[in-house]
Amino acid sequence: MTKNCFLNISKSFLTLIAVFFSCCVFAQQDDLQPETENQFWRNVQFGGGIGLGFGSGYTDISLAPSAIYNFNKYVAFGVGAQYKYLKQKDYYASHLYGGSVIGLLNPINQIQLSAELEQLRVNVNLDGSNSNSQDYWNTGLFIGAGYRSGNATIGARYNVLNDKNNIYGSAFMPFFRMYF
Repeated sequence: MTKNCFLNISKSFLTLIAVFFSCCVFAQQDDLQPETENQFWRNVQFGGGIGLGFGSGYTDISLAPSAIYNFNKYVAFGVGAQYKYLKQKDYYASHLYGGSVIGLLNPINQIQLSAELEQLRVNVNLDGSNSNSQDYWNTGLFIGAGYRSGNATIGARYNVLNDKNNIYGSAFMPFFRMYF
């Protein structure tokens, strides 16, 4: 009888433990599911740039949205798109469009290092006629550094692929970057 009673208590105890652990497993599984779905979007930031420039017969309009994914507080990687319209009255009109990939490194909170590969399609119409048009691809590889405060970074970048046929006036250029 004692053996039978001990066996019943053991079975009851094991059943109770099994029920307890299965409830915990289901509870943990349900709690983790929404967390993993939203974790990706918590690490994504959107930003970009808008530019307008007007002068005597000169127009420069640009739009450059971008998004980055923060792997941790030190490293981020992202993509961007770019469109730019340039026009000099009686000389040329140009459309530039393309994309870029960017890597950001924050060794300390105030310093941001960047590397960006940009590929742009350039369409230029000289003298306002289609007979003098040029279409080509322009590639830029920018290495930069800047001072970061919150979501904004101001700094400078250098195009290591700069040559005489490059669309930029200089290999060295300042930047202002902001992500929300």
